[in-house]
Amino acid sequence: MDERTIKEEAELKALEDPALANEIEEIEIEDGESPLDKNLKLMSPTRMVLRRFFRSKLSIAGIIMLVALVLFSWLGPVVYGEWSEIEVDRTGKYTYSAYTVGEGDSAFVQVVETFDSVNSFAYPLDDRNSSDGRVHILGTDEQGMDIFTRLMYGGRLSITLSFLAVFLTSFIGIVLGGIAGFYGGAVDNIIMRLCDVLMCFPTLPLMLILSTVLNGYVDEGYIDSQYTIYLLMTLISLWSWTGMARLVRGQILYLREQEYMVAAEAMGYSAPRRIFKHLIPNVLPQILVTMTLSLGSMILYESTLSYLGLGVPVPYASWGTMVEIISKRNEVLQYYPFVWVPSGVCIVIAVLGFNFIGDGLRDALDPKQRR
Repeated sequence: MDERTIKEEAELKALEDPALANEIEEIEIEDGESPLDKNLKLMSPTRMVLRRFFRSKLSIAGIIMLVALVLFSWLGPVVYGEWSEIEVDRTGKYTYSAYTVGEGDSAFVQVVETFDSVNSFAYPLDDRNSSDGRVHILGTDEQGMDIFTRLMYGGRLSITLSFLAVFLTSFIGIVLGGIAGFYGGAVDNIIMRLCDVLMCFPTLPLMLILSTVLNGYVDEGYIDSQYTIYLLMTLISLWSWTGMARLVRGQILYLREQEYMVAAEAMGYSAPRRIFKHLIPNVLPQILVTMTLSLGSMILYESTLSYLGLGVPVPYASWGTMVEIISKRNEVLQYYPFVWVPSGVCIVIAVLGFNFIGDGLRDALDPKQRR
């Protein structure tokens, strides 16, 4: 880009917006070039990516969604401590049932009063049974536990579990994909055939089989039931790295023929150094986008497992576990939406937030994007 071209571009911008005529222009210049005008300054690649990322409204919306969920899940219990995660409201409540007795003119309605020691399915902000002044912001579930508090603790587990599963999946995929793409030949064939075999396993039946096996160890006392969901997601991650491995392999097959890799080989660098110091960093943009989009999928995986009864055991909470009740009791789906709607909304917000950020990163890291 010569001096005349840069000046013509600046003049065109000034014609489009006269206010730019008195401001310093920031024009993206290729690496290795120097500004030819005192009113121009270089923009680093990192700044270019951040500038494009934060220009996207969807990216900003995704960040706001995720920050709100993280603050709600981790700082919420510190601010709101009226109820604990597994505390049951035992203030009790009275329920009334009406029965018709007799027939014809002699028929009458009999009302039966029943006292339940557990305040289950309490409506939001209902203080009729509050003897100590504490109310439930979002009501209680069938166990008499506070939904608002369980929503916060459930967010901790769902988000943490998704991040751990994605990092494990990405680590395995990056290592095996990098080795396959760099060495090629027999090594590449073995790893890719392994990917083909793993991709043939159906996900849902596999989850059911693994859960059954883990529950057997739980019944025998070898595993604490609280940690079965972590073990299950870890085992699922061992089957889910194939997509990342294929992505990394394809990129490295292209990059390993570049001039800088030939120079690194001529300088005597070891294979691990060439893979993880020179090749993987150049694939990092695609890896970040894939990891971000995978976080939403992992939250859905955890929710599906919990909905099927394979997730966190009661009384501990996760967003999927809080939705599970509608699969067992149809009246909850119809008459008590405050029990399952909040957790469903949190799942939707989390998945949308991760997808928005992933789309923003994909656009910002696209080398064809110049503005």
